[in-house]
Amino acid sequence: MALVWEKRVGNNRYEVRSHGATVRLYSNGVFHSQWNPNDPLKGSLWELLFLPVFFRPVQQVRRVLILGVGGGALIRLLQRYLSPEEIVGVDIDRHHLTVARRYFGVRGAELVCADARAYVSEQGAVTGKRTCTFDLIVDDLFGHCDGVAERAFESDRSWCERLLKLLVPDGVVVSNFGSRLELLRSGWRGAGLREQLQGAWSADLPEYENSIGIFSRNPLYSAALTEQAPAAINPANPKRKLAAHLSRLR
Repeated sequence: MALVWEKRVGNNRYEVRSHGATVRLYSNGVFHSQWNPNDPLKGSLWELLFLPVFFRPVQQVRRVLILGVGGGALIRLLQRYLSPEEIVGVDIDRHHLTVARRYFGVRGAELVCADARAYVSEQGAVTGKRTCTFDLIVDDLFGHCDGVAERAFESDRSWCERLLKLLVPDGVVVSNFGSRLELLRSGWRGAGLREQLQGAWSADLPEYENSIGIFSRNPLYSAALTEQAPAAINPANPKRKLAAHLSRLR
């Protein structure tokens, strides 16, 4: 792939590479995001974060919070297929946000350079009689160590409870984990929270170790997902590009 842009800041190296209409973001050699406006659904991991949106009626997904923007591929997917009224993307790395705007073409979203933990705590504080809430929250907070992507911090019970505080009663949280074991050991599956979540699923791709957790206070039905999801990622389509394995968490 051709090198389009490169920047070195301290020990960090950022690269944007292109192949045809496809652009990719790399940080210290770790592949963070990919976007192709001509072929947006290619069966990638980012589409596994996008697929759970269709568990809910798409017209009800009005406000979205994305924690960990990367290049902004997920924002572009949401805008292409759902058109939410508001998308807020939070990333601690301002260079990622620059890439999202300049090379991934992110427009019409509020991009915030901040530590996600501080942002979530601040938004969770009640101001007057109103707390800021979202219909969809995507927790994709990954950094890297020795060229390997890993979660930025543990998804413990405290973190999960803070996310739930920002979620509307029938909203959905989608959380990316480095492995299925990491998901099962997270705060989402611990006593106290587990009982609050009538909807709990996992989603996996054969070629990735990552496991995606999908959580809601209300039940989540596969029939709703297969009725709404685009054909290229729809689990009911035998010709789909996304080889997702979805299973209920008991």
